[in-house]
Amino acid sequence: MKVSDILRVKGSVLFTVSPQQSLATAVCTMVEHDIGSLVVMDHGDVAGMLTFREVMQAVVRNGGSFGNATVGGVMDDHPLTCTPETDLDEVRRMMLSRHARYLPVLDGRTLMGVMSFYDVAKAVVESQDFENRMLKAYIRDWPVEEENAARPAA
Repeated sequence: MKVSDILRVKGSVLFTVSPQQSLATAVCTMVEHDIGSLVVMDHGDVAGMLTFREVMQAVVRNGGSFGNATVGGVMDDHPLTCTPETDLDEVRRMMLSRHARYLPVLDGRTLMGVMSFYDVAKAVVESQDFENRMLKAYIRDWPVEEENAARPAA
């Protein structure tokens, strides 16, 4: 399964923010849309990623408040990315190796979407459920001739 397969099902709604935007405003956007990340865009290019991890680190550094922090001052400016053609197993390895919960999906310089750890987990569970249903159907419909041939003679 490829990233493009998941994005096709997930939909194309994207939320972005600029590096100059205040951290407080960005967090309001995240809360309002119940999302855990924002892709940071600067002049049409991906400049970074803002997740609740970076938000919480900034709040702790500021003594419990947002202060005058901007998105650009706290974002991950070298986010791990993938392409629509990246295999789901590779995305899982990438996320686990970097403890990344969100990966921007880029086709060249074009932002196509964001893969979340939830998206990956959901796809894996759905794939396993499908395989389990197919195996159960196969076992339930086992041909009688093969079953009798497999039994030892009494």
